[in-house]
Amino acid sequence: MSIVSDAIARRFGDGGPAGNDGDNDLVRRVLSRKTVRRYAETIPSESLLDTLIACALSASAKSDFQQASILRVRDPAKRAAIGALFPAMPWIGAAPAFFVFLGDARRLQRIGELRGKPVDNGTLEGFFNAGIDAALALQTMILCAESVGLGVCPISVIRNEIDKVAEILALPDLVFPVAGLCLGYPASEGHVSLRLPRSITTHVDRYDDSALASAIDDYDQRRHRQHAIPKEQRRANAEFGEAAFYGWSEDKARQAAKAEGAAFPPYLRAHGFGFD
Repeated sequence: MSIVSDAIARRFGDGGPAGNDGDNDLVRRVLSRKTVRRYAETIPSESLLDTLIACALSASAKSDFQQASILRVRDPAKRAAIGALFPAMPWIGAAPAFFVFLGDARRLQRIGELRGKPVDNGTLEGFFNAGIDAALALQTMILCAESVGLGVCPISVIRNEIDKVAEILALPDLVFPVAGLCLGYPASEGHVSLRLPRSITTHVDRYDDSALASAIDDYDQRRHRQHAIPKEQRRANAEFGEAAFYGWSEDKARQAAKAEGAAFPPYLRAHGFGFD
């Protein structure tokens, strides 16, 4: 078995295709990537961070509109203020570097004004394009950072407190956070998170989830054997009771039942988006 095939087996463990097409280093790194929440004290150099920003902004962009912006939070007071909003995630304040990736629909609208060609970029399409541009830039920085030995942790929860985060970062209308990103040299190795079986996430010619129930049951058991969710991390027992078996799907169903991001739609509507 090749290194890539071994990495696929470790990532999915679903008995699916092994993908034995050589040992490309980037492919191996992507298949083996890990989320990192604990960082060494060593701070990445400014030149490296500048290079990673350049890499992120080299990502694909819808119609070359380039509607992603990256905001690095360097001010300790601002970092502390954002971190205080999410006390369960101390790595927001502790990571050597912290970025916020922004969907920036404002810039295209301003360019239209500068060129005398009015642009209404507060539409659903404008929001969608800007958000995807930012997400592509985020993922590109993640992969490039990991390729040089850094570890990262995306922080999408910042949207739950968007009013406060936007005030801290002085975000104008038509600019919104997609996610934060903690970045630094890993203090621990971490583990490769087992992904859903490809039989339910990959489709050919038509969408088919008829085997979802049995595939999820199997995935829950396999993931539980590798990385069981500790009792202290199980959600909402007071509301849902203690599950006889607490696997990934039980955890995610409980998490999704508590809707997140309630402040996000009204914030966007109050700051330039009509979604027409």
